[in-house]
Amino acid sequence: MAVQTITPQQLRELHQAGRPIDLIDVRTPVEFREVHVSFARNVPLDSLNPQSVQADRGTRQSEPLYLICKAGTRGKQACEKFIAAGFTEVVNVEGGTSACEQAGLDVVRGKKAISLERQVRIAAGTLVLTGAVLGYFVDPRWIGLSAFVGAGLIFAGVTDTCGMAILLGRMPWNQIPTTAGGQSCST
Repeated sequence: MAVQTITPQQLRELHQAGRPIDLIDVRTPVEFREVHVSFARNVPLDSLNPQSVQADRGTRQSEPLYLICKAGTRGKQACEKFIAAGFTEVVNVEGGTSACEQAGLDVVRGKKAISLERQVRIAAGTLVLTGAVLGYFVDPRWIGLSAFVGAGLIFAGVTDTCGMAILLGRMPWNQIPTTAGGQSCST
């Protein structure tokens, strides 16, 4: 089954018409805190449980569930998770939060952070350079580090799944401190 999509303009029209919209942002809490659509709630992709989300929706389970990320890729992956779990009324927001902001939807801005994508590029570049330098000056076997990172990048490109992004997303600097009432994700 193909993933259904909606344009940011269509989403804005639904919202302006007063239609109830259940919008889940599947980015990391830090990314969500930086900027998110005003009526979105945060459920990170790495901890997304379709059964729990649907159970929390109560009587609205038969209505569409809209999923969003930064640009659309993780939103599509989240839709695929729901479809695999048997929930077909899921819709990916084309172009993600970036496109919604450009389309004029209200967004909430919080603390600026380095995006996960930039963190992956910084980490991969650092590891490749380290492997090359150590391979040249210390021991040629260190070049294997650069080869390993290169293979990981090829795998990420082919499968659209990045192990380094998953790992970096779990790092302390990519987490929002919890409060006594739970995780604070709104601003």
